Amino acid sequence: MKIDLKQCFPTDDQNALLLGRVWQGGNNGGPCIVLIENESVYDISYSFPIIAELLNEENPQASLEEVEKEKIGNVYSILENTDPESRDTELPFFLAPCDLQAVKACGVTFADSLLERLVEEQAKGDPKKAKQFRDELEQELNFDLGKIEPGSQKAAAVKQVLQQKKLWSQYLEVGIGPESQVFTKAQPLAAIGTGESLGVRADSKWNNPEPEMVLVVNARGNIIGATLGNDVNLRDFEGRSSLLLGKAKENNASCGIGPFIRLFNESFTLDDVRNAEITIEVSGQDGFLLQDASIMEKISRDIEILVSQTIGQHQQYPDGLMLFTGTLFAPKKDRDQPGEGFTHKLEDVVRIASPKLGALVNRVGYCHELPPWKFGITEFFRNLTQRGLI
Repeated sequence: MKIDLKQCFPTDDQNALLLGRVWQGGNNGGPCIVLIENESVYDISYSFPIIAELLNEENPQASLEEVEKEKIGNVYSILENTDPESRDTELPFFLAPCDLQAVKACGVTFADSLLERLVEEQAKGDPKKAKQFRDELEQELNFDLGKIEPGSQKAAAVKQVLQQKKLWSQYLEVGIGPESQVFTKAQPLAAIGTGESLGVRADSKWNNPEPEMVLVVNARGNIIGATLGNDVNLRDFEGRSSLLLGKAKENNASCGIGPFIRLFNESFTLDDVRNAEITIEVSGQDGFLLQDASIMEKISRDIEILVSQTIGQHQQYPDGLMLFTGTLFAPKKDRDQPGEGFTHKLEDVVRIASPKLGALVNRVGYCHELPPWKFGITEFFRNLTQRGLI
């Protein structure tokens, strides 16, 4: 199924301060940091060969005004060449826009998705039992979880009631308790960008995409920008046991980030992130179509609280981090058998979009059939050294 990557660009690009990473082909090829201005793409690697270094500057916006830059093409032509199905590897194509940053994720941050985590747990990862437990939980939980402030006295009272009903869960603990869930989604340099194939395990029978806002956080814990992410989740693995979270979340090509990092300026602020709507569309070769949205206003904890519980006195990230903030999206639409809900099929096309951030578009493949991740930190620095950038 052909995908149109030209539609990945933000709608207000004239005002956007956009950074990305591009792979330059040829004998001296490798990853380059790029600045996108007026639809032109400029290589700034001779000033900043590592994007984590640039984002850790005291004032990245001011630093960008002084960089040495070289135009390497038009953003639309490079996006068009990014699709692996038609890519010319001698020409530039986009990568995930982060490199050495830690890639972390917060889970169970929306009340609606919290209910689905309870369903997974009760069903023990069996999609055939999901509807039964969903109906039972909706009857038992006769109050709106979304109106409970996590960590509040009311949350503690609700916990006591649910424990008496034997309904308390580890997901409720992080959903309305004082501490948020934070886990590792991918290793540095392992995320894939827009256009690449997204991985699910072939032995997973219940899985889904998760459209999320991804915060760009520097080493000092300051949120300096944002991008989009797909936190692919294997619901059957995590449903069987939360101790399988790593296998449910961190697989080859299972972390999508992109298309670009948008830094904050007068046209894009923290409040734009708080008020963003993130849409998702999944289209399959079987004619299946799923459309939904995740609305950031409905998040249970403010995004600055999520950051403060991830980086600070208890944990540091000297190269900064990319922080997935969770999703309201929890697909229940049946794809095959009634009551079994949604799961991915090969060659599904997933489009995650928000007007000020563009669109992250990926096909779905099996992890073991996709190109294995080989370009790690050692290879990255070897490449930069060979190109005379460090």
